[in-house]
Amino acid sequence: MGITENVTMLEKIYHGMYIVVLVILAFMLFACLIRAVRGPRIADRIVAVNMMGTMVMVMIAVLSLLLKEGFLIDICLIYAMVSFLAVIVISKVYMGVYEEKKQEEKEKGEF
Repeated sequence: MGITENVTMLEKIYHGMYIVVLVILAFMLFACLIRAVRGPRIADRIVAVNMMGTMVMVMIAVLSLLLKEGFLIDICLIYAMVSFLAVIVISKVYMGVYEEKKQEEKEKGEF
């Protein structure tokens, strides 16, 4: 009888811990969103978007533990691939814009 009481108490502790971790991650996600919007440089914005993707993956993993649903881990892995591709695309777009500005400055300097 004592063992089942400990297991239920342990489950309650884990449940509370998961909720606290999700709330903390939500606040951190909001801070990254602010950095992604206000970032003084484009590199800050790219890092913030990458960090947001990582935090969403962690939140999905914690939610999987909280709900005891294993399929959410599969969704987390798919989200990781999509997030990685998004950061690569954003970086490529930024490099294209940077090269275009550099070319325009070079052409203005020649005239």
